[in-house]
Amino acid sequence: MATTTPSGRVDLSDHGLDAGGRIFWQPTTSMLYAHALARGEGKLVEGGPLLVDTGAHTGRAPKDKYLVREEGSEARIMWGDVNQELGEEQFEGLREKVVSYLEERDLYVVDAFAGADPAHRLAVRVVTDSPWHALFAKTLFIEPTGEELSAHEPQALVLHAPAVEADPAEDGTRSGTFVVLHPTRVEVLIGGTYYAGEIKKSIFTVLNDRLPLRDVMPMHCSANVGDDGRVAAFFGLSGTGKTTLSADPERHLIGDDEHGWSDDGVFNLEGGCYAKVIRLSPEAEPQIFATTRAFGTVLENVVSDERGVLDLADASKTENTRAAYKLEQIANALPEKRAGHPSSVIMLTADAFGILPPLARLTRDQGMFYFLSGYTAKVAGTEIGVSEPQATFSACFGAPFLPQPPAVYARLLGKRLDRHEATVWLVNTGWTGGAFGEGERMPIEATRALLRAALSGELEKAEYRTDDVFGFSVPLDVPGVDARLLEPRSTWRDPEAYDRKARELAEMFRENFAKFGEAGEALAAAGPRA
Repeated sequence: MATTTPSGRVDLSDHGLDAGGRIFWQPTTSMLYAHALARGEGKLVEGGPLLVDTGAHTGRAPKDKYLVREEGSEARIMWGDVNQELGEEQFEGLREKVVSYLEERDLYVVDAFAGADPAHRLAVRVVTDSPWHALFAKTLFIEPTGEELSAHEPQALVLHAPAVEADPAEDGTRSGTFVVLHPTRVEVLIGGTYYAGEIKKSIFTVLNDRLPLRDVMPMHCSANVGDDGRVAAFFGLSGTGKTTLSADPERHLIGDDEHGWSDDGVFNLEGGCYAKVIRLSPEAEPQIFATTRAFGTVLENVVSDERGVLDLADASKTENTRAAYKLEQIANALPEKRAGHPSSVIMLTADAFGILPPLARLTRDQGMFYFLSGYTAKVAGTEIGVSEPQATFSACFGAPFLPQPPAVYARLLGKRLDRHEATVWLVNTGWTGGAFGEGERMPIEATRALLRAALSGELEKAEYRTDDVFGFSVPLDVPGVDARLLEPRSTWRDPEAYDRKARELAEMFRENFAKFGEAGEALAAAGPRA
């Protein structure tokens, strides 16, 4: 057994790991900074963040993610392109490679929790040889109190060895990169990528598998709560505004990305935030901007000069620049990280076609339709090969993290909408006046004004029109919002071009929804009418 630091002891032999180097259990932030800087794996920049470079992988590697096909879970998993199968023999071979590598190095062990509700939390242990990845895990998961730490018994294990690469011919992988989950043993192996987001999303995948078994809904959403106790949940894919819109100075932030919804209400699954920071504005997003100048923040792939001064507008490394920071760095964050049942469920989309209104009220069935659709649009320049807007549909706003069929999560949402009578809203944070390249990005001031009106209940008495193509209800007038924005067709120079594109988008929705035959005719009929 390896020696440990004076901060405590940890026995890794329970995980089949006989460590030959030092073990740093529950390391402090300062220690992890010092080790990362000494090893040349990070750079201290102005204000105090630790700046790191993730190398070739500047985002997740969904094509290199696998679930082990094993007797204890195979019947409930939706196997396919998202949940690619790996045999138990291949898993054991990869695990041996990872363990053999880790046994020869100094290790950082982070014990934490995923889930702020003690009744539904998961005890997590992350073992890595990388100090800055340990800092990421320490930041993104919920740190135990002293009493909780002494009783901490890992229920999920992440063995993280980014320098280890798989041999596709031997290990059954597509490439040298691998993120593998064994659902019954609740073990994750990560190698071949330094992108830290794989750590948090692998545990989110675990929770997406485990929570539904306890009738708890896992959600890829942000959430906040007003002083009046009214909770809002914001579903959305990357780049749609989950982090920005939930960090509202007039409301209390519950969390920015991952939540559970139990019989007691909504609870954050994380202890930190992992925000995109490309072109972050100090005027529009002051609280998040401030975290990029704070000690304890991990900045991924952000560009700085030789003086350590950041340039958040520089996308030369990637559009997916990120900041990982503790939830408490947001001034109005809710310390408990949990609140009651949502009175508003918001589905965010960045519609790059410029068709959808900035806000629409949905019926219960329409809400289920758009939840299963999980629509947004990629814009030119964000990915190689994307030269014009492309529709993206990701079931339940989180298809890459769903081990079970989307219908499982849709049923959980439907039951909660019926029970708690939450109002469902569709909010377009994308384009107006035309598609990307011709129109303009929806003004964030207008989006915030619309959300304030919706979340306060002000729109309950508003007058609405029914959209001819999409069938949802759009308010005719909202104080502080240009009325023309509420009627997208009027913002286009060529209204007939709008009509054509609206019909095209409606047909995309219908074609995508055809794969959810089990959802039933009522939900299919709740979609666009084209």
